[in-house]
Amino acid sequence: MVDRVDLPLAGIKVLEFSHAVMGPSAGMILADLGAQVTKIEPVPDGDRTRHLQGVGISFFPLFCRNKESLAIDLKAPGTRPAVEALVRRSDVLLENFALGTMDRLGLGYEALRALNPGLIYLQLKGFLSGPYEERRALDEIVQMMSGLAYMTGPPGRPLRAGASVIDIMGGMAGVIGVLSALREREAAGARGTGQLVKAALFETAVFAVGQHMVQYGMNGQPLVPMSVPNRAWGVYDTFESAEGKPIFIGVVTDTQWLRFCEVFERPDLLADERLQSNGGRVEQRDWLVGAIAEMCRGIATDVLLAMCDKAQLAFGPVNKPEDLLDDPHLNADDQLRSMNLPGGGQVKTPRLPVEMDGRSFSVRADPPGIGQHSRQVLADAGLPEAEIEALFAAGHVLES
Repeated sequence: MVDRVDLPLAGIKVLEFSHAVMGPSAGMILADLGAQVTKIEPVPDGDRTRHLQGVGISFFPLFCRNKESLAIDLKAPGTRPAVEALVRRSDVLLENFALGTMDRLGLGYEALRALNPGLIYLQLKGFLSGPYEERRALDEIVQMMSGLAYMTGPPGRPLRAGASVIDIMGGMAGVIGVLSALREREAAGARGTGQLVKAALFETAVFAVGQHMVQYGMNGQPLVPMSVPNRAWGVYDTFESAEGKPIFIGVVTDTQWLRFCEVFERPDLLADERLQSNGGRVEQRDWLVGAIAEMCRGIATDVLLAMCDKAQLAFGPVNKPEDLLDDPHLNADDQLRSMNLPGGGQVKTPRLPVEMDGRSFSVRADPPGIGQHSRQVLADAGLPEAEIEALFAAGHVLES
């Protein structure tokens, strides 16, 4: 692993028991910020997420960058001393397995805080405390339950978002809880103890639609999906350039409207009394949007983007994810960094979306092979070499 000494979470040790997206995304954020994250994988095949295909093919390499891998059979009695040694030296444990799994393994919060009173134990589940808390959930399910899918799709056709947004946001919520718990433990000094922290998919999705819930609470009007034009601004739409490239353009203030008309040389629109305010432009949307669309279809893509930039509008091309691999902004200063895949090959990966005092956080170490760090992790936990060799000999621990 690359030296973490200058990173915000340097010195924080994390054990990650997770799969898929929600847990691994929380671990990735902690690892990106400098925590030493050890991913616990089963033997002999490792995390099942490694073997997904289709849209799941990217889950393991993306969300497991900057981590160590320990492949260990948690059900083998001979591995218990090794696991306890790891727990004693850890600051954080995170898990997103089905409810009760960690307890059956003897790794529930109550059991482990007896070993390490300072341990911060993050549970990432489907639901927080309440009538639903024992139910299982997936990203798409809670998007349906929360109304997010209703607000995304066309009327009568609820549609999930085009990425695992709730899994990832849920992981972020878990990290917020962990950082808060670390702060509380630090503030208490020698008396500081750990605590159980929970984050969940359903409540994360509900938080995301909070704006719509409050909107309804304020005006009592039935909510209309975002796919239906119901704009708060007169010009807030997708337009096509001469080459047919879709570009989203927003004119959200009267000052922006003035600059828009000047840069696009439309004194006729600027002089129209009906368009002097945003409210007026909203009332005239039926013909106004059409007029702007016709104008944009006569302008080349590069020119249209430059004019929007000159007018200081909110705008952007409608891209596919693969278009971002060549995006000049993302590639500036090597921020869209390449990493090597466990099975060979190389891909670019986005950085953590935060900067601190000019520092950014991205891939420093490639996603690990199954058990790549097993021997070193156990040695660092203080296990004698003879015990480590015995675990390898018994097949209870593997290394790639």
